[in-house]
Amino acid sequence: MKQKTVRKPAKALTSAPTQVRKRVGYSAHTDATPIVNEPELLSDLRGLIQSARQRVASVANAATTLLCWNVGRRLLRQSLQVGRAAYGKQILATVSQELTAEFGVGFSYPALTRMVRFAEWMTDEHILATLSQELSWSHFIELLPIKDPLARDFYAELCRIERWDVRTLRQKIGGLLFERTALSKKPKAIVATEIAKLRDGQMSLDLVFRDPYLLDLLGLKGAFSERDLESAILRELEGVLLELGSGFSFVARQKRMSVGKDDFYLDLLFFHRHLHRLIAVELKLESFQPAHVGQMELYLRWLDKHERVPGEEAPIGLILCAAADAEQVELLQLNAKSIRVSEYLTELPPLKLLRARLHQAIEHARESAARRLPAHEKVVRPRGVKQAVQPVAAAQPSRKKKKGQS
Repeated sequence: MKQKTVRKPAKALTSAPTQVRKRVGYSAHTDATPIVNEPELLSDLRGLIQSARQRVASVANAATTLLCWNVGRRLLRQSLQVGRAAYGKQILATVSQELTAEFGVGFSYPALTRMVRFAEWMTDEHILATLSQELSWSHFIELLPIKDPLARDFYAELCRIERWDVRTLRQKIGGLLFERTALSKKPKAIVATEIAKLRDGQMSLDLVFRDPYLLDLLGLKGAFSERDLESAILRELEGVLLELGSGFSFVARQKRMSVGKDDFYLDLLFFHRHLHRLIAVELKLESFQPAHVGQMELYLRWLDKHERVPGEEAPIGLILCAAADAEQVELLQLNAKSIRVSEYLTELPPLKLLRARLHQAIEHARESAARRLPAHEKVVRPRGVKQAVQPVAAAQPSRKKKKGQS
């Protein structure tokens, strides 16, 4: 007798466990829906949008600056053709009324005057193209009132390199940054040469170091110790680095140096990316003393032997003190020893007093540099140099007048 084959019912298909589905990249609701990392997606989209906006803003800023320069150059050429200042102003007033009615207040009489002054200053179109990639028209408006053309070029180039916003640029100008640099105390021909090198990406020591350093942000009042000063610098490190300038990176505090049986401790150690060298900083509450130089020389030689790596330049020292006698510093010829001496101010004096003091220091330094010129250079060079520095000589009376007014 034939037996019937009984078929067992097929097992119902079951989905993989939730843990398995998640592991292979599918959601718990359905096997057909992949998991989306929403935070990552939003981050990518925001990056694309912000990048596009920055490119659009950069192109718009460059176009606006170029427009203002071309307008100023055209108006300047018209004024030169007329040959009379009064008639040129009349033309400017008439043109501004027509342009304002058609294009808005961006072409008012004061705005057109700024454009003409901009064209007078910026005669090199290549330099303009480079600067306009980083500086907006608002930056140039802040630079135009600076009367010294070398100072104006200095601020423009540092603003490009360090990418200051308009507010930071205004603070640097108000803080007399140019007057506090070692560069400002050099002859004007050297200043112009150093700024030209800066455009090619070469930054010198005279551009990096300042005197005095403005450390009022530390909030130190009355009597304080070197440890208080050092701790305040580290507490406000971000602001201090902004005052020191672009390129400074903090390395160590109280750097230990073992020499023979003795241990020495350097207050602060930095590294400068543009100079490719270590910078040793010693803080002094008292006025500068010649004995400080020997201590710094020891630190620099130790750093050169034990910390300097291949590819770096020799370390340089900065002695920050409450006061320094310019004649003592000059006689010690510290530049040959890679040592700089600067004062620091924890409380700002009135701007008028600070400006007068800095201008006096600049004049003293330039007079000293002129006295050190060899005799044959004093006799032979004026014929060749006179023509190159003639505009500077013409600008000196206005600078002295400004000093008397301040």
